[in-house]
Parts: sequence; C-alpha cells; structure tokens
Amino acid sequence: MSERWYKEAVVYCVDVASFQDSNGDGCGDIPGLISRLDYLSRLGVTCLWLNPIHPSPLRDNGYDVSDYYGIHPRLGTLGDFAELAVQARERGIRLLLDLVVNHTSDEHPWFQSARRDADSPYRGWYVWSDTEPADRRQGIVFPGEQTETWTYDRAARRWYFHRFYDFQPDLDWSNPAVRAEIRKVMTFWLQLGASGFRIDAAPFVLEQVEADVDPGPLDFTILDEWRQGVQWNAGDAVLLCEANVDRDQLAKYCAAAEDGPNDRAHMLFAFWLNAQVWLGLARQTAEPLVATLAQLPKLPAMAQWATFLRNHDELDLSRLTDDQRTEVMRSFAPKPQMREFDRGIRRRLAPMMAGDRRRMELAHSLLFSLPGTPVLRYGEEIGMGEDLSLPGREAIRMPMQWDDTANAGFSPVARTRLVRPVISRGRFGYRRVNVRDQRGDTDSFLRWFESMIRALRECPEIGVGTLQVIDKGAPPAVLVLRYDAPEGSILVLHNLADAPAEVALDRVADVQHAYQVFGDAGYEPLAPRSPSVRLNGWGYCWLRLRRGS
Repeated sequence: MSERWYKEAVVYCVDVASFQDSNGDGCGDIPGLISRLDYLSRLGVTCLWLNPIHPSPLRDNGYDVSDYYGIHPRLGTLGDFAELAVQARERGIRLLLDLVVNHTSDEHPWFQSARRDADSPYRGWYVWSDTEPADRRQGIVFPGEQTETWTYDRAARRWYFHRFYDFQPDLDWSNPAVRAEIRKVMTFWLQLGASGFRIDAAPFVLEQVEADVDPGPLDFTILDEWRQGVQWNAGDAVLLCEANVDRDQLAKYCAAAEDGPNDRAHMLFAFWLNAQVWLGLARQTAEPLVATLAQLPKLPAMAQWATFLRNHDELDLSRLTDDQRTEVMRSFAPKPQMREFDRGIRRRLAPMMAGDRRRMELAHSLLFSLPGTPVLRYGEEIGMGEDLSLPGREAIRMPMQWDDTANAGFSPVARTRLVRPVISRGRFGYRRVNVRDQRGDTDSFLRWFESMIRALRECPEIGVGTLQVIDKGAPPAVLVLRYDAPEGSILVLHNLADAPAEVALDRVADVQHAYQVFGDAGYEPLAPRSPSVRLNGWGYCWLRLRRGS
C-alpha cells in the first residue's frame, strides 16, 4: 500500500443518515451506504469521511457523542461497520471517522457519573469550577445560539466548561485517564477497519482549560501521542486536523518545528486557502489566490493540505476582513437567511453559483488542481441545492437525490417520516437533479465530474509535486500553477472571470511539447514560437509538459 495514499486520495464527506435508507425507516444507514459503494467507486472516490456515526441524543447532528464504542441504532450495528470496511477496501476506498473528543454529550455515562458523585472516577474527566468564572460569557463559538461557556450544574453544585453548547461538556485533556481512554477508542476503530480520523475542533482538544484563563495554552503532546498510537496500530492510518487557526500556528499541528519531521497530523484542512478561493471567485481575479499560495506555511514532506469548497458546516469566512467577507456575501449569499453566525454561508455550491454549469465546473476544476487532497461534500457531484427553510447548518444536509421517484430514491417511506425533507421544488428539486438522469446523460455534470477525477489520476504531480505560481504572462483573472515531480510536470490554468483571457506561456519551460489533459474546451495546440492559450470565460485547461523518465 502506498505510504502516501492520502496525498493521492479523493475524499468524499458523507452524512450516513442522509445518504441511503436500506430498511425503510426514513433514515439513511450503513447498509444503505454499502449498497452505493459501486457508485462512489465509479465516481472515483478513494476515501470516505463519515460524519459522526456513534450513539447520540442528536442535539448537534451527532457531534454530541454518548458512546464512543458503538454505532447509533438508526445507522446500523458494529457488524455493519465491519462489513462496510471490508466492502469499501475491496473497492480501494478507505474510511475516515469523525473523532469528536473535545466534548461528550451531557447524556454520556461518564458525565452523568461525574455530576452525581463527587467521588466518581469520572469527576476529573471534565473541567469544573467551584465558583462562577468571570469569563463565563467569553470564547463563544456559536454567536446567537450560545450565550456562555460555563454552566452551573445543580447535581454537581459546580460550574462545568463547554466550548460549544451547554449539552456538550468538555473533557479535561490534562487528565492522563482521558488521554488513555481516547487512545483505546482510536485503537478500537482502527482494528475494525478505519483508516484514520478527522479530528474535530483540534485546537480546543489541545487547549488546557481553567477558569478565568481564556484561551488556555495548547498541549501538542496530545497529537504526538495520537500519531504514535495510530502508526503502531496501523502503519498507513492518518490523522486529519480541523484547525482554523492563525497562519503561524498551522505547521505546529504537523510537526514540532517548521522544518521538523511529520510526527503529528498527516493532513490539515486549508481554511486560509478556502477563504481566498471564495474571495477570488467573488472578485473574478486570481490575486487573492496568488498571494495566499505564496504565503502558505511549509509543511513536512509527508504532510498534506486537505482542500475543499464546501464542507459539512457553514462556509466559514472568518479569515477574511469585514470588507472582504461582505464582498463574498454579496456575491454568494445576498440574503440574510443564507448566512450563519455572522461569518459564514449555509448554502451549497450549485445555488451559490445560480446553477451556472460553466462556473461550477471552473470552481471544481480549481479545487481538484490546488496543492492538496480534494475533499468533496456528498451531492456536489450532481449539483444539489439547499433547503433554507431548515435551521442553521441543516440547510445543506438533505437526503441524497438518487432518482426522480418518490423521496428521490432515498427512502420508500411517507415523506413525513424522512429524517430530513428532500428538495422537491425548484431547479434543484430531485426531479430535475438526480444521479439516475445524469448517469444516462453523457453531457451531465456527474459525467463531467467522473472525467475530471480520471484526469486527476493521470496527473499525480498535483498531489505530490513541487508547486510554482506563474504570474508572468497571466492576466489578473487567470491563475497559472505548475507542478513538478519525478512523475513529470503539469501546468493548470483557470480563468476566474466571465470574459475570455489570453495567457502567454513563452516563459514556461518545457511548454514546447505540451498537450491538453483536461479542459472546458479542446484548446488549440500551442504555437512553437509564441505559445499561448486563449481561455474561455470561466475556462480551465490542464496541460502536461513532460513525463518522468
């Protein structure tokens, strides 16, 4: 198995409850997901990131875990998960699980024992204060939905800390017993067939919390221990960190020193780059991307960025200035009901781009050719829409649209019994947007997506090569990236504007024998004396410059 499989992966983020119902209860489940593995394999997916699948009261879409060693009954059983791991691996697909260990549900037996009995061995597993902390209303993560980070518990007669909702008490990560237990949790799932974990809210896991100290110092030895643990249990397992932190802090999540070995997380979500992608798309200029790519922190050789356009939460624009955020909102979320927490957008990509096929293709071609591993949210490959009548982040978590039959082929039950309503009206309703129809249309968005991922397989340089941003000869709207690796060299061009643009390539080495691997059109071969490409509006072109010897 490749030691760098995660660098060459296509990651597909799945909410199991919204993907496929197999038993007719109105909720998606693991057997339903298994039944769709061939679809995912044909698409080109090589890694599934499963949103929380553990038992939970479901007050926060499963991120309030009440048992780390189980599967929520509505999703299936441990046996179902083991079968999923086997069936996925047979198709070359790996599994990443959400590791949500900053907090538990307040219904978790650990917390219930801790709050009821001062002598409970679990009392020290959570963060408490005997007196009301002066900073109890600071550090709010969900403005408008959350009013405090310390809540008084009548049973314990003490205040407990919760970085997120009050029903999600934080674990005390300074306690060795907590660390030991979560290492056991990770070992358990690796032995059942997981290939690694997406670490939810990583900075808050590392934070050493105490009353009236906000924020607390970070203890990176936690990541050190996790890296050692997963490597001992499964040599090719990976850790993917969700760490939306200051730029000068990012490399610490992968290595103790900027130029040190990769002994922490294998992958980091590229939040900084994501925000600039959207600013560039809004402005129709490559300048934000050119500047950000030049300033991306250097990661260890075996580390990798995880790039994305939309994830399972709101599109977080907090890394932009107020004016920049306003620009992006004006272009892609002009109405207040399209926004969340005063910092993000709760929409899917297709409606954000008014269903414009050219612009949707441009955005995804850009994503899949940025430096890193692309992460795709389920349904984006067919251009699904959102349901803004649902609260908060639920707006983008509707059932997958498989066909034009009742409930989009997701479940046979009455519509009122569905875990979430399907989109039935408008241009993004399931009768107009679904897998079956697009499978039968050779010119569909789904077919285009499959061909793009096949093209990516021919261009491994994009995943592992050395990046060079070429700005000489490129108009302001065009981003030109070059990747060099032992496998060869690739040049990718993207026009972020609606107007055509001419790109001069006479200063690009090896361009004389370049040929097109992928693009929005069949562009003319480059002229030997004055090579250039005239990109269409929102056009894109991948050129192979050379192959490795």
